[in-house]
Amino acid sequence: MKLKIAYQGVAGAYSHIACQNLFPDQEYLPFTSFDQALKAVQNKNVDLAVIPVENSNAGRVSDVHFLLPQTKLHIVGEYFLRIEHMLLGLPDAKLETITSASSHPQALAQCSNFLKEHNITPIQRIDTALSCQDIKKEQDAGKAAIASRLAAEIYNLKILQPNIENASNNTTRFLIMSQTELLPEDDGSTYITSFIFKAKNIPAALYKALGGFATNDINITKLESYLLNGRFVSAQFYVEIESHPQRQSFQNAFKELQFFSDEIHILGTYQAHPYRYQK
Repeated sequence: MKLKIAYQGVAGAYSHIACQNLFPDQEYLPFTSFDQALKAVQNKNVDLAVIPVENSNAGRVSDVHFLLPQTKLHIVGEYFLRIEHMLLGLPDAKLETITSASSHPQALAQCSNFLKEHNITPIQRIDTALSCQDIKKEQDAGKAAIASRLAAEIYNLKILQPNIENASNNTTRFLIMSQTELLPEDDGSTYITSFIFKAKNIPAALYKALGGFATNDINITKLESYLLNGRFVSAQFYVEIESHPQRQSFQNAFKELQFFSDEIHILGTYQAHPYRYQK
């Protein structure tokens, strides 16, 4: 039986490509929003969700980072996808006559230099591949979409200009979300552990809470804060570290973290993707 994999967007979206690369020949189910894709996993309508969390050029995907602290799902893996943006138009379109390009805000930001250089007005849409559907419906040769090569094939659009992204190393990181916690055995390789904690509202609580990671030689690769209940005096933190719960250093650091935290919730431990350490 094939796995059912949820992603946000429509066929041809970069999340769709990530699903294909991670889980070849499975069933890929599109959802309009990140929230819907994650809830499909929670409700056991699908097996997994593949969700983008950050891009090397445009930064974090804010919607997802606000959803992660709320989800009851577990992170069971990460994947890095090289993003290659194509300017797509109707078969009779020409680059010289394109006046606007629609796409997801992240994609538009990642291609801002090209758009400015060619005086093309960016139009925000909820998804890259969904913009391709718009181009097909409107049948306006002056309008283009920014999306993947796969999207060009699916929607029979012409690639007016390939690789229009600002940076040649443009890469998006995805998380694999599951309802089932999968703690891998520590085989000595590099693992990432993601967790959320709420620091006590006392002076230097954050500094002291994180001090145990420094003294136990654990690298913190990500630290982000979120306001709680709309109050500016209370925050929780999303953290990623290079360590595994079975290691003594991890256990020592978390004992210290508990002294200065009200709540700690581990979202998942998973093997670090090799892309992290490529030069």
